[in-house]
Amino acid sequence: MSSVTGGPSILRAQHIVTMAGPPLENGWLRIDRGRIGAVGRGKPPTAAVDFGDAIIIPGLVNAHTHLEFSGLPEPFPPGGGLPAWIGRVVAWRRSRGPVSGAADEVATAIRTGLHESAAAGVTTVGEIATTITPAVLAAYATGGPRVRIYREALGLSPAAATAGFAQLVRDLARVERAGLAAGISPHAPYSVSAPLARRIGRAISEQGHPAAIHLAESLEEAELLATGGGPFRDLLESLGAWDRNRPPELVPVADWITRLARGPRGLVVHATHIGRDTAALARLARHRDRLGVVICPRTTQALSGSLPPVALLRSAGLRIALGTDGRGSNPDLSLLAECRTLVAAGLTTPAEALAMATVHAAWGLRLDHVCGRLAPGRAADLVILRPPAGTTDPCAAALDPATRVVATIRSGRLVYQEARG
Repeated sequence: MSSVTGGPSILRAQHIVTMAGPPLENGWLRIDRGRIGAVGRGKPPTAAVDFGDAIIIPGLVNAHTHLEFSGLPEPFPPGGGLPAWIGRVVAWRRSRGPVSGAADEVATAIRTGLHESAAAGVTTVGEIATTITPAVLAAYATGGPRVRIYREALGLSPAAATAGFAQLVRDLARVERAGLAAGISPHAPYSVSAPLARRIGRAISEQGHPAAIHLAESLEEAELLATGGGPFRDLLESLGAWDRNRPPELVPVADWITRLARGPRGLVVHATHIGRDTAALARLARHRDRLGVVICPRTTQALSGSLPPVALLRSAGLRIALGTDGRGSNPDLSLLAECRTLVAAGLTTPAEALAMATVHAAWGLRLDHVCGRLAPGRAADLVILRPPAGTTDPCAAALDPATRVVATIRSGRLVYQEARG
């Protein structure tokens, strides 16, 4: 295995799923200086590292996660729906004390999450970050999966909106100075006031960062936007974030989509109930050249009792990416498990699910020129899988629960290798 990460290397496997064409049987690929030099089938041009009956797929791309939760032993209980779940998250965060004191804990969780991701075949992560400190930035840059860091912004009161935007600007600059890919993430329609939304919309347009926002995630969100009341109003009041005397102005889902479309690439996260908002769905479809949707099937199932509206999103012509959301709502960070959930429910074929976890996810993060496919010139991001004997359909076998991740390689460098018993 060490030769994989040295000079030019050729890897051979029974199946190579390139996502740039049909799977190759008896395939090989050449890695040269961290990039894919060539892909072919049959006898390799020179001596190869032969993985026998293995399957090689592109490195998986987790388009949406919150790594700060990676130290949790189990997800927060989902009972009571999204507002109750958010209340538990806020209580947990507040129990950690000031941000400065929690930074080391967050950094440790990030390293844990990146290691778990690599072990699950993930080479690229779209991360929602709430804390940016030197320790946190160092954790993102430890050499595992590459990360697009979407700095989260929220605030309902005038003071919180002003402070939140100022912190967003400072942190985006810090992320870029650290040599990491940056993005903007207004949190959600129920946590960002209209004045802050206007500032964020201008920043998305002027700074050219990709953006992501949680939208149409719950019926309680829709109730708050329509009536100003309901469980979300109760939650925000209990947290001291909602002024009864001067209720904040909120932005409708469709208008958020317009703001998102001002940038070069945008992701609507979850979109569980977007079918109930015909204006929002139409606007999202209109901007499908630059906007996609990222779904997190197991999280959606836990918090809403249903799976994402894959057929609806597909009929609108939208690219659909996959994410894991994070340990706060999900038992692990396995994208292959997310794929299996969709296939088991009859929502996709194995090949379609893998495309969501590679090609479409890379596009959503605006990293499609780097990863998502095994093609000459792309980064040598790949996963070597050991399936059960008798594999004939490599995409289906890649999702078999009995299939193991043998190794994960990012830019030609080994970031995970299965322990040998």
